[in-house]
Amino acid sequence: MVITPPAPPVHPVYVIGGGPGGLAVAAALRARGVRAVVLEKSDAVGASWRAHYDRLRLHTTRRLSALPGLRMPRSFGRWVARADVVRYLETYAEKHELELVTGVEVHRIERAGGDWILHATGGRRLTGRAVVVATGYNHTPHLPEWPGRSTYEGEFCHARAYRAPGPYEGKDVLVVGAGNTGAEIAADLADGGAARVRLAVRTVPHIVRRTTLGWPAQRSGILVRRLPAALVDRLGALLARFATPDLTAHGLPRPEKGLATRQREGAIPVQDVGLIDAVRAGKVEIVAAVEAFEHGEVVLADGSRIAPDAVIAATGYRRALEPLLGHLDVLDGGGLPVTHGARSPREAPGLYFTGFTNPISGMFRELALDAERIARRIARSAPKPSR
Repeated sequence: MVITPPAPPVHPVYVIGGGPGGLAVAAALRARGVRAVVLEKSDAVGASWRAHYDRLRLHTTRRLSALPGLRMPRSFGRWVARADVVRYLETYAEKHELELVTGVEVHRIERAGGDWILHATGGRRLTGRAVVVATGYNHTPHLPEWPGRSTYEGEFCHARAYRAPGPYEGKDVLVVGAGNTGAEIAADLADGGAARVRLAVRTVPHIVRRTTLGWPAQRSGILVRRLPAALVDRLGALLARFATPDLTAHGLPRPEKGLATRQREGAIPVQDVGLIDAVRAGKVEIVAAVEAFEHGEVVLADGSRIAPDAVIAATGYRRALEPLLGHLDVLDGGGLPVTHGARSPREAPGLYFTGFTNPISGMFRELALDAERIARRIARSAPKPSR
């Protein structure tokens, strides 16, 4: 009698992160017959979206923001609200019957032969044949090391903690940082009853209309993303003269560097959802960058001092991937993965990343494209379970 040895176990693909990127990859894998397990450290999908401020809407159109296998309902409107994004992610996980494990945080990933070992909450030691890291571009709030910040006794928070303008009604508020978050929070405060709103700007951003004559800025971003940066810079400058007013007199001159050049340096343009009108009306005042905190005051780069009632730091996020996989030599000097999408680092085959770029063509759209590419690559190399 010939005894056939049992086939080795087929380990699942582990997806770390239950946001839109992780869910999209898991759904694309499941559609190809590959078992994927999503590990989410919070108690529900879309944790980051649940924590965002109430006013937030996708800056990309509903039609170009759907994940693989499920359209966004027309009832969400063209610009999908934060709460509807959360509803969509919940529905997405249910529709695709995703294998989702919540309350589990992965602390470290290690290579073990042809597999991956994940060290997780509660001493768990999970073995996967591949790993997709989708913990998000905006993971850990970042605060600059301002002198005097640790002893500042005024009201202070990172933008992650901001939800609505109500608590700031009648107050003098300084918003620090002129990215999309800072610009929108400043406009929200101006509309929501703050007595005075100032926006501290270190580097003047490119400001673009969300739509121009009905044409979404996202579609322009898709069309030009493969063009040479110098050409896109020129096109962007021409469009700016046509579509956005010159705010130099209000403290926001035209940026010196072109739109594509800035984007390649990591700074995407600010989509206007009220900032331009608020600045022109004097409801949002532009001030110099913050340099320090001293004796209850905020010291600005031009030497002036102000004493706002509250400071909201819209100073961005860190990816915080170093504890998870910094030992694998797969991160660049800025802490970002050296590869993304369907490409694995040469030293780490079977390790994939999604959601760690900030494209002008739209984050959700790129997550959807990455999900399909990653799933195809993994499915081609996946062993078939024995029957």
